[in-house]
Amino acid sequence: MKFFLVFIISWFSIAYANEAQDRTNSITKNLRCLVCEGQSVYESNSDFAKDIKTFVSKKIKEKNTDEDIYEFLISKYGEEIILNPDFSNKFIFLWIAPILFFLIGIFFIFRRSNEIR
Repeated sequence: MKFFLVFIISWFSIAYANEAQDRTNSITKNLRCLVCEGQSVYESNSDFAKDIKTFVSKKIKEKNTDEDIYEFLISKYGEEIILNPDFSNKFIFLWIAPILFFLIGIFFIFRRSNEIR
């Protein structure tokens, strides 16, 4: 009976450790390493990335939610820490501007070609 109890307890602790590691990996894959160019914290081996990985792992062990961890990191480092930020209305001009400039350019080209004729 003791063997069975030890087996069950160790199985659950391994399952929890795997879940915590999966959450840590998931979060760090979505965080930008501010030291490395174009790498996630998960991929980087810089001191900054190691510190963030340790911080995320600690917060997960303290039972913090993913949103709490993201909110803290954004408040400390700004939006640029997020590797793939959510689409927000403040960036809509960046998505629409190239299309607008292209259409305005086409308009002026056709207008100029009509003036020449």
